[in-house]
Amino acid sequence: MSETTANASVIENETPGTIDPETPIIELQEVEVTFKARTGSIFKPNHVRAVRGVDMKIMPGKVLGIVGESGCGKSTTANVMCGLQVATKGKVFFMGKDVTKRNAADRRHIGSVVSVVFQDPATALNPRMSVHDQLADPLRVHKIGNEASRDKRVRELLSLVGLPLSALNALPGQLSGGQRQRVAIARALSLNPKAIIADEPTSALDVSVRAQILNLLSDLKKELGLAMVFISHDIQTVRYISDRIAVMNAGVVIEEGPADELLANPKDPYTRKLLGAAPSLLHPNLGQPEDVNVAEGE
Repeated sequence: MSETTANASVIENETPGTIDPETPIIELQEVEVTFKARTGSIFKPNHVRAVRGVDMKIMPGKVLGIVGESGCGKSTTANVMCGLQVATKGKVFFMGKDVTKRNAADRRHIGSVVSVVFQDPATALNPRMSVHDQLADPLRVHKIGNEASRDKRVRELLSLVGLPLSALNALPGQLSGGQRQRVAIARALSLNPKAIIADEPTSALDVSVRAQILNLLSDLKKELGLAMVFISHDIQTVRYISDRIAVMNAGVVIEEGPADELLANPKDPYTRKLLGAAPSLLHPNLGQPEDVNVAEGE
């Protein structure tokens, strides 16, 4: 057996075999992230706590929605989950294993199980690489398959996200915003991950295209059994796709629960404020002055 084939077999066999439906794919325990602020002095620097005491779990096949206004810490929390940000305090577990101080092998394995879809596909994709090369690149990096099998996988991915084969040789600049986001989602699916972290994947899109991307993610969740972290400032968007919702304000999770229960009976004033900012028939009276007195962040 060649080295390439062996590597492919390891990834394909290792990933599904280690997913326990009762064990979180990623778990955060009392996670804090502190940044050094530009104000202050060398002798007495100022610090901003972007995330404080966050506990979260990504369960197999479930969607966790994280909602809150800009600057509340939701993207920083997602970056800790996927390894782009190191937690200042607390612990991070990957399928039951403590990976707070992860090594190269941990990062490689996590990267094959958890993928990320970023907010702006125009900056997330390489403008000088064709769609084919963007989708084949993760397979090359992880040394999965040969050129023929990679080409077959790229075509499967295009079909999966509803793009025509004519897009294979296109550059990102030749595609619409919705098509670019579909390419970004296809790239996130290239390694057959078990979880996707989607950081505001629809905020840069038109309303009609936003609905298409939400429907695509919802269909992929059902078809592939994907776990997902869906991050947005729009609680109605999060409601559409999530099984559970965590509401963040000033770096703290102030309310979490099943989506239907949390939205039918919001207990925290900040959750009521978010619901009132996007009026619906379910909560016609939210957003009144008595609902908007909430604590400000740092």
